Amino acid sequence: MNPDEISILRQARLLLALAVAGEGVDAERLGIYDFLAGHPLLLARAHDDPDRLALRLAGFDDRSAAYASPAQRFVTAQLLLGRDLSALVARDLVQITAAGRVTYGLTPAGSAMAEQFTAMYAQSYVTAARIVIRRLRRLSGRKLREGLRQWLTMTAKDMP
Repeated sequence: MNPDEISILRQARLLLALAVAGEGVDAERLGIYDFLAGHPLLLARAHDDPDRLALRLAGFDDRSAAYASPAQRFVTAQLLLGRDLSALVARDLVQITAAGRVTYGLTPAGSAMAEQFTAMYAQSYVTAARIVIRRLRRLSGRKLREGLRQWLTMTAKDMP
């Protein structure tokens, strides 16, 4: 079974992504961060990319089936994002702030829970999330969407 198919695992990833972000994030940006942290070699695809080795050592492999049809996988993830965020808000793990735009951030309980995740998958995801968020944090919404469109439409021949 794929982690994208299990709601509790998707929600755990969102907690980890918010913990790495360290600040409130809007749903669109959070969805992009989460998806690319789960598929970071879409972003670091060049052989000489400085982050590629760290991602490979963390267990990511762009030859896996998870990299097939990334656009379709992204759309599916976005369809589930609202439900997952609502579940986290209902369990008081994530709070919503509306100050100019709606953002999601961890509550103290959400931070405590995110700190408790010790599985190898969680460690790999956090490694990827740190790289993804570091690279994308400063992009405007427009630039982020343009980049996402490019990363999702690469074909097998574009992969190293």
